[in-house]
Amino acid sequence: MSVKNAPLPDVKIIMPERYGDDRGFFSESWNKKQLENQGIDVDFVQDNHSLSREIGTIRGLHYQFPPYAQDKLVRCGRGRLLDVVVDVRRGSPTYGRWMMEELSFENGKQLFVPKGFLHGFMTLEPETEIIYKCSDYYAPACDGAVRWDSCGIEWPLKRTIPILSEKDRAAQLFAEFETPFLYEGGQ
Repeated sequence: MSVKNAPLPDVKIIMPERYGDDRGFFSESWNKKQLENQGIDVDFVQDNHSLSREIGTIRGLHYQFPPYAQDKLVRCGRGRLLDVVVDVRRGSPTYGRWMMEELSFENGKQLFVPKGFLHGFMTLEPETEIIYKCSDYYAPACDGAVRWDSCGIEWPLKRTIPILSEKDRAAQLFAEFETPFLYEGGQ
């Protein structure tokens, strides 16, 4: 399993090894000890799995604020998606900057998204599944969203308006967002 730094500090791109033969492949998608050896020491407590039926579906930009903030380990179980994170840690040298990484079943990449980042994705293929581990349980009272089109993200949309949930359509603008996260000088 290789781990490399992403363009934003504390975000990591993880590449689990795949061992293939004529039957297909085997991959260890998560190994606590291996990630600890790479500096990612997180206790995950919940797995989430969602399916988006159509190309151009955007989910996000979501966050869960303290005391129930979540680290996430994200991968694509089927199809292809663009995973997006935005640094919203007050005092961070990269506050407000975003990055995008293609995750697919084919490439097997994973993204480690620490607390203090907005998270979202856009589907590039129909019937795309995203699977992610969370370091805290879902807490509806601490659930939040920022509008997908208010952070300057260059979404490669093929349609004028993406497919969105009501929650994501009604989300606050980034300019109105008061971050509950504080930059602590890196992890």
